Amino acid sequence: MKRLVLVGGGHAHVHVLAAMAREPMPGVHAVLVTPFARQVYSGMVPGFIAGHYGIDECAIPLEPMARAAQVELALATATAIDAAQRTVTLSDGRVAEYDMLSIDVGATQDRGLIAGARERGLFIRPIEHFVKLFDGVIELARARVLDVVVVGGGAAGFEVAMALQHRLGGDDGSRVRVCLVTGDASVLPGFPAATRQRALDRLRRARITVINQRCVEVGDTHLLLDNGARVVCDVPVMALPASAPAWLQGSGLALDERGFVATGTTLQSTSHPQVFAAGDVASRQDHAVPRSGVYAVRAGPALALNLRRALAGGQLLPWRAQERSLYLLSCGERRAIAAWGDWSAQGRWAWLWKDWIDRRFIRAFSTPPQPKR
Repeated sequence: MKRLVLVGGGHAHVHVLAAMAREPMPGVHAVLVTPFARQVYSGMVPGFIAGHYGIDECAIPLEPMARAAQVELALATATAIDAAQRTVTLSDGRVAEYDMLSIDVGATQDRGLIAGARERGLFIRPIEHFVKLFDGVIELARARVLDVVVVGGGAAGFEVAMALQHRLGGDDGSRVRVCLVTGDASVLPGFPAATRQRALDRLRRARITVINQRCVEVGDTHLLLDNGARVVCDVPVMALPASAPAWLQGSGLALDERGFVATGTTLQSTSHPQVFAAGDVASRQDHAVPRSGVYAVRAGPALALNLRRALAGGQLLPWRAQERSLYLLSCGERRAIAAWGDWSAQGRWAWLWKDWIDRRFIRAFSTPPQPKR
């Protein structure tokens, strides 16, 4: 009996579970290691914050998927990997041995990056933790006008800031004061100038203050910036850049300079061919792939196929991500910015497009597929 361990319930692994439900793998004992019994889809979190979705509309239940795929579900967190011994240590003390390992845990946020953030910041990842704590923000906003500061000028920071203003601002927007602290760069670094300008226009219309400085400390009532300025803050929301899980250090796996799993064209580790990785935790060495849910989702079918072939001793197939991808950035209200390369546009139609794509993804995995006959 070959042993397959799937670490993480991420976007790519739901494809693996669906594929195993459609076509069982005889002679394989599989385990899914995840601390959460559902996957909250990151692409719909801004819509949840804005009040457009209930949390159940944004989530894929993993337990029925695992059961249909005949995969054991271990509700725990991976705390260590020993690539030489082929073992994964879990937070409940168990040790899972594997013949084949796949990692799809997504990225994390470095809680020690900014002084005071660990103790006082509301981090958007893990999403499950953020979702549970967000109810407290809503209750606080009902009691008084809030000063909310979002730290991070990437796509997540922009979408979260817009969603918070929409949800908490009240009919005239005056019930909350939202500030976006972007760091050394402006909003949406890496995006074309036209897309960045559209984002700035939407922020201005929403009366969100944008500060292009780094946050260096989170205090009880303020944020300290690198130029010495203080920003009044009741709720510091941390939308920091992606960082690699610390437990990958010491695993023996080849990692890139930032600590993510180094992988090649077949999604295998460059140092250990029996280890696969996909999504934000992986770093393609042959071709740069953005850390985006879009690419994690699209890696899923290739990962499912190559895991099946690897376990059967077959030839693996390369997967090359597309050069460009469509980005749909929600703007709090039911509007979105659409961006494809240098082209961009915005409107309610873009939000409807995003809503249709996101709901279709959730529907595809909400009901486990039936085995092929």
